[in-house]
Amino acid sequence: MHVAKIAILLIATTLSAHADPLITYPLRIKKHEIRAEVANTEQGRLKGLMFRDKLAKNSGMIFSYPRAQPAAMWMKNTRIALSVAFIDANGRILNIAEMEPFSEQAHASAGAAAYALEMNGRWFSQRGIKVGDLVEGLKGLPPAQ
Repeated sequence: MHVAKIAILLIATTLSAHADPLITYPLRIKKHEIRAEVANTEQGRLKGLMFRDKLAKNSGMIFSYPRAQPAAMWMKNTRIALSVAFIDANGRILNIAEMEPFSEQAHASAGAAAYALEMNGRWFSQRGIKVGDLVEGLKGLPPAQ
């Protein structure tokens, strides 16, 4: 019996060591597919992508807010260049900002943002994504807290 418990523990530990612990959600802008981690809590929004060394291609983080309001981002303790798109409650991009690693400069939304999507630096401009474009898949995200 004791050997069986150890075997189960070893299998569970091995599986969890190789599994991606982060849940991602599919989003789409124009024809571009995105896998986004969700920051929908105060703690998650505060941490964001801090301390990361890289962000996979077409991956990002979507910040969801309890209500649409003016929002701002900064890059304290963030090691990689990022682009942020502020998004209204209807899924339309309000504005896009380029953010440099470790900068404490605030980048503000151009209106009431219900979401902010961070991607690798220049991701939006390299794909011709601009203000007014629609982000699809936001309704499938867990609710903001």
